[in-house]
Amino acid sequence: MFGRVILPNMSLGDRGETAALRAMAHPTRLRILSLLTGASMTAAEVARELGLTHANASYHLRNLLAAGMITPDGEERIRGGVAKRYRHDPGVERRGKLTGAESRALFLATADELIRRAAFGAWSEKKLMTDAELWVEPEIWLAVQERVTAASNDLHAAARAPRTPGTIRTSTSLAMFQMETE
Repeated sequence: MFGRVILPNMSLGDRGETAALRAMAHPTRLRILSLLTGASMTAAEVARELGLTHANASYHLRNLLAAGMITPDGEERIRGGVAKRYRHDPGVERRGKLTGAESRALFLATADELIRRAAFGAWSEKKLMTDAELWVEPEIWLAVQERVTAASNDLHAAARAPRTPGTIRTSTSLAMFQMETE
């Protein structure tokens, strides 16, 4: 862990950008969002896939739901009870200006998740990693953003449930933003 940035208290009823950012600023919730992109899942399925307790998975799902990051996707009867299914739609527009604390929390959670994923990385000849702080013309910046957004949308649209036969496990992390001049 790099450390944690504490965001203001958020009840499960809070909405808006702060709630969404707070919900995402936790490595487990980032993993849940990834899982729910490929398939709708119940709390029990999320718990099994991530090695969590059912109560812990339910807690994280409630936070993501309250923040508007996931949506209900039906119910099913299981042993006399009803299990809710949830889904993450990465195509839903979620924009807003991040405060310094919110952006640090989100990037720290993402860095923690990237470090976890690196332990499973198969660095073959088909790898890509870029880290750069560059000065480019605005039209180049916009064109690159459009291509990266299209590629990200393609990956999310192709996502399947974990361990679906014929699929491979991949890791993709993108962070592109225009910086202010010092």
